[in-house]
Amino acid sequence: MGTDFTEYKARAAEWFRLLRDRITLAFEDLEDRAGGDAPPGRFEVTPTTREDGGGGLMSVMRGGRVFEKVGVNWSAVHGTLGERAQKAMAARGVPGMETDPRFWASGISLVAHMQNPHCPAVHMNTRMFWTPHASWFGGGADLNPCIEYPEDTAHFHAQLRAACDAHDPAYYDRFKAWADAYFFIPHRGRARGVGGIFYDDLNTGDWEADFAFTRAVGEAFLPAFLPVTERHLSQPWGEAEREAQLVHRGLYAEYNLVYDRGTKFGLETGHDANAVLMSLPPLAKWI
Repeated sequence: MGTDFTEYKARAAEWFRLLRDRITLAFEDLEDRAGGDAPPGRFEVTPTTREDGGGGLMSVMRGGRVFEKVGVNWSAVHGTLGERAQKAMAARGVPGMETDPRFWASGISLVAHMQNPHCPAVHMNTRMFWTPHASWFGGGADLNPCIEYPEDTAHFHAQLRAACDAHDPAYYDRFKAWADAYFFIPHRGRARGVGGIFYDDLNTGDWEADFAFTRAVGEAFLPAFLPVTERHLSQPWGEAEREAQLVHRGLYAEYNLVYDRGTKFGLETGHDANAVLMSLPPLAKWI
């Protein structure tokens, strides 16, 4: 395996693309099974490009039976980091960026906003990042209900714990705590949801093990999310529940625009703005 990580990059990018395909098919199948008078939703797939190099696929479904808006994006991009991004990398302890600011990154990013307020919104992403000086994996998933059901929270976390425990018994507690801190909204003094796991800068020195763990996080997503969604598909809701949903979405929008690392990185490095901002809800409300 060469020091330029050519094969590693290709394998990671292919895996993220396959995970994207698997999830979009599962979501369209859920739309078909949900029933109702409205036609089942389907993803609109748009290629994206980055001027400096690379691109991806932006897959967005709007106005479905289950999903009011859901995006599942895949990308593999490369080029050189600008000055602000170089400083951000240096602040994270990545050496040598001022002399050789090349980078490569690939990943999948998913955010779902639901029709039924009893169904929780959700976020998931996994990614690999490479520079000539360091490489690492990152990602995670977190559940964002506007109306919390303890059994949903317990199921979601149990699936993520199982994925973590299969690789390192210390991972779940460590990455859950990281998610609790990362998905916190300081100016509101509260979390944006009921948490999950979050990890970044994962490089244990064993690329295969780190890649295997990252795959496990991606594979845990559908078993974690689909059952809690299916549980509430037919649950009645009215104006009060819709109001709670729209206000909660305001929290989500605030977080992603003010604090989210991925949003900042995508905009600063020139990736397609529509793809970067795909995570924003179709409607939200502030009171």
